[in-house]
Amino acid sequence: MPGKRVLMGVCGALAIGALTALLSAQAAQTAPPWSTQVDRVFAQWDRPDSPGCALGVYQDGRIAYARGYGIADLEHNVPITQDSVFYAGSVSKQFTAMAVALAISQGRLGADDDVRKYVPELPDYGRPITIRHLVHHTSGLRDVNTLMVLAGRRDEDAFDNEAVLRIVARQNALNFMPGEEHLYSNSGYAMLALAIERATGTPFAAYADANIFQPLGMTVSHFHTDLSRLVPGRAYAYDRRPDGSFALNSPQNERAGAGGLFTTVRELVRWDENFYDAKVGGPDVIRMLETPGRLNSGTELTYAWGLTLGSYRGMPIVEHSGSLGGFRAHIIRFRSAHASVAVLCNASNVRTGTVVRRVADAVLAGRFTIAELPLAPPPPTPVPSGPGYLYEGDELKSLAGEYYSDELDSTYRISVDGKNLRLRRGVQRQAFTLVPRRKDEFDLPGSVIRFRRGPDGAIIGLVVDADRTRGLVFVRR
Repeated sequence: MPGKRVLMGVCGALAIGALTALLSAQAAQTAPPWSTQVDRVFAQWDRPDSPGCALGVYQDGRIAYARGYGIADLEHNVPITQDSVFYAGSVSKQFTAMAVALAISQGRLGADDDVRKYVPELPDYGRPITIRHLVHHTSGLRDVNTLMVLAGRRDEDAFDNEAVLRIVARQNALNFMPGEEHLYSNSGYAMLALAIERATGTPFAAYADANIFQPLGMTVSHFHTDLSRLVPGRAYAYDRRPDGSFALNSPQNERAGAGGLFTTVRELVRWDENFYDAKVGGPDVIRMLETPGRLNSGTELTYAWGLTLGSYRGMPIVEHSGSLGGFRAHIIRFRSAHASVAVLCNASNVRTGTVVRRVADAVLAGRFTIAELPLAPPPPTPVPSGPGYLYEGDELKSLAGEYYSDELDSTYRISVDGKNLRLRRGVQRQAFTLVPRRKDEFDLPGSVIRFRRGPDGAIIGLVVDADRTRGLVFVRR
């Protein structure tokens, strides 16, 4: 038996090698003249021991070039191909926005409807949050992903949109009044999915399948709302450790709307082409999807319906990225050139925004009106500036204790460790060192903590501000 297993292993390795060679040979037969330059963009991931990316280059409604770089499943040595199925993160939002636009065109939703018409569990914040606010990230709703981190919960604790709703509905305040600012919020797109479900009487994933995926012939693509569902050809995601090895970081949940899309670069060409032929939705819906939002002040945003509008080297673009765990994804469309680039990756160190632009540099060389831009350097590693306020022992002791947030249903435990304050949040075992900025104000990774004092000067609580969540109140117990 051991000999048989060895033989099977050898045969398996040979089969994988043969498959890789076959795929390479097929790619070489049909490769466009710029393919070698494109392949260099992915050189560091194009290895038999590394996760990587699937690439799709679309021109004039067809796949001009598609191939995989690296491995989809490191445990079973499965190579990435154009048929590998990836989790696409926030690339999902443009599909959710399309579902909203279709429901509006069907008379099921209104863009200016109060979301509480469909999701009455949300608090009344004194001013209506509309469907349009949610689409453009101008609702003021605190971001659920940030709330989960601040609560000290694991990402997989929120399994579906109903669980997300329970967290969001606990929030006593908004980041700002609806329409006053633009601040990206995954909470908003989860609420959109719930609104579609309740307005149409159809589960969100089924509605998207019937109205988007099936009409476009995207038979593999789907919103993954059932953890037990098998996904043939699935890619798993990874982080690179300091020693160069890889660790699995392939989160699983049943949330959809803000994320949840599983897809392939082979099928995304059908979605991309719909922005030209409008097979699903018609021209009016496509125009709606590409119409930017506006603030109450009249200021026009660059964010449309799950899409970001901009330009690159003088050419207008429409794009969106996505990430969760070790997954990274990006689609960029050059409408005037009828060309797009899509990448789906399972390595967390891929800077997809840079990658798709480097591919576009090769594919659209000579068509840009601005010279090629230099490769952006990686962001610098923050250098700690040191404490801005020096505490004495008794001052630190006065800040120690337990602080509870009803909005997060989470407790922060703050203790003194030598000359430092240490914080544990929720059920997390990890303790963070609070770095003082000024009296009663500390830096925490990703957020700022401000202690609150009562009339007698005693500490009564604290307030937490983070990137997508502001003003979370904790009361001292």
